[in-house]
Amino acid sequence: MVELGLSDRVRFQAGNFFEDELPRADVIIMGHILHDWDLAQKKLLLAKAFAALPKGGAVIVYDAVIDDDRRDNAFGLLMSLNMLIETTGGFDYTGADCSAWMREAGFTATRIEHLVGPDSMVIAIK
Repeated sequence: MVELGLSDRVRFQAGNFFEDELPRADVIIMGHILHDWDLAQKKLLLAKAFAALPKGGAVIVYDAVIDDDRRDNAFGLLMSLNMLIETTGGFDYTGADCSAWMREAGFTATRIEHLVGPDSMVIAIK
């Protein structure tokens, strides 16, 4: 961060996001996090993000988000199978699923943007 001149604006916070509150921030990024957990834990993490953000703040979630029709992102589907095998409840999900969980947590606006490769991000604004 120092090389980019961002050390006064960006910081990383250690902790256990199930036991601790998330630190107050303008933007919270969860990269390859939600797919590790069951539905209740996914919703808990999104609710914690909502609580930590100010009005206008954003949460960005990125994973191998499955397309809503479950036809195009074979990698996302295979990753979901992998998560079901390797974790006690994890699974990948569609952008529509994630957007619905975000709205349930209180976020008012969501959008999905495809990234390079099989990953997409779901962005929600408080």
